[in-house]
Amino acid sequence: MATKIDKESCREAYNLVRDDTNGISWVTFKYDGSIIVPGEQGSSYEEFVTTCTDDIRQFAYIRFTTGDALSKRVKFALITWIGEDVSGLQRAKIGTDKTLVKDVVQNFAKELVITDHKDLDENYIKGELKKAGGANYDAQTE
Repeated sequence: MATKIDKESCREAYNLVRDDTNGISWVTFKYDGSIIVPGEQGSSYEEFVTTCTDDIRQFAYIRFTTGDALSKRVKFALITWIGEDVSGLQRAKIGTDKTLVKDVVQNFAKELVITDHKDLDENYIKGELKKAGGANYDAQTE
């Protein structure tokens, strides 16, 4: 059966993360049978990491504050989490299913596919966002 997405509710969840006033910094998009729906949401990155268990696959839209000594800015990441125990068929489908998520989640600086818990390290992801962010003035702060 082809995967579908609940665009309306996923768009609402996406907009929660983009809103500067509510404190929501991440939301997951999970599978409910063959439909992608909003999952959990929260305000701390550590909470998000606990949702990444070995038996699931999910997408996450996450807000990070990045920058350097002269410039702080908000950047967004789209993370595809594929747990170690996810079947080969489900792994194969996630690539095509991601296009459904990208119809809703359209504004992000970096897209990552993560299958290992060590790659969920917040500093690693912020580093990837920093690389994608352009100018870096850290070297000038002496």
